[in-house]
Amino acid sequence: MVVSDKDALAVFIDYLSKEKRYPENTIIAYRFDLEEFARFLALEYEMTAPHLQDITTSMVRSYLANLKDEKKKRSARTINRKISSLKSFFKYHLRIGNITKTPMSGVIAPKARKRLPQFVEQQDMGQLLEHTVFPDNWKGYTDKMILTIFYHTGMRLSELVNLKESQVNQEGNNLKILGKGNKERIVPVSTELMTSLTGYMRQKRKDLEGPDTTVLLVNEKGKKLSARSVYLSVNAWLSTVTTIDKKSPHVLRHSFATHLMNNGADLNAVKELLGHASLAATQVYTHNTIEKLKDIYKKAHPRA
Repeated sequence: MVVSDKDALAVFIDYLSKEKRYPENTIIAYRFDLEEFARFLALEYEMTAPHLQDITTSMVRSYLANLKDEKKKRSARTINRKISSLKSFFKYHLRIGNITKTPMSGVIAPKARKRLPQFVEQQDMGQLLEHTVFPDNWKGYTDKMILTIFYHTGMRLSELVNLKESQVNQEGNNLKILGKGNKERIVPVSTELMTSLTGYMRQKRKDLEGPDTTVLLVNEKGKKLSARSVYLSVNAWLSTVTTIDKKSPHVLRHSFATHLMNNGADLNAVKELLGHASLAATQVYTHNTIEKLKDIYKKAHPRA
């Protein structure tokens, strides 16, 4: 299926959404990166409606050099993301026959400094979930459920807001999570959490008028939660127990994995629970475990 150049971005975004089933935030990032590249071509090369075949490797390199400019000073991490967006875009159009070669060949991504994932300390999560008093209303009830589910399962933000009641398996005490690329994984949960989940579903029907009974979590109007509202709730509650820089749903995912590793969980098991495609993505959590061991050694060994 060859498409016209003017439809190239729209068709690619449609592919990410319908075929790859990428989360909305990821698609927004791809669109932003590609539109920024298009604006650069228009400004620097007067290519307001460029033919894909006319875009060269030198143009791409010029764009990346512009990103490194002192005034912009984008981080290696940000530049790598933009390179990834461009590579995916041109690879897709190469595959469908819209171009015969990709201008991304020979483009090397800068080395990004490896950063250990931030996480909330185990005792701080205990304080939040066991000793914090949440408001006695539907939002307070839902906020606690959000935090509990994130920490007990390690699921992603998009996975939580789209979690359906039908994915709650009461008999098996597990959740069927639909992850990236439409891949399913089974995550076991405690009896305590399952009781909370079934109680929430029951209470939803009792307290709210005409609630959405397809999705699990809803707001006080009975509607599906937005990703933004969940993010803001998590950020606000984490701010009450931790001073780490990032206070997001993804930090709770990091906390889930790190605490499992710190307590002796098998790396492959953590990989499956997180829904990672490869073990390499999970191995970053072993570094946090090693750092914890180093800290224990320094504090406990007489010759440390």
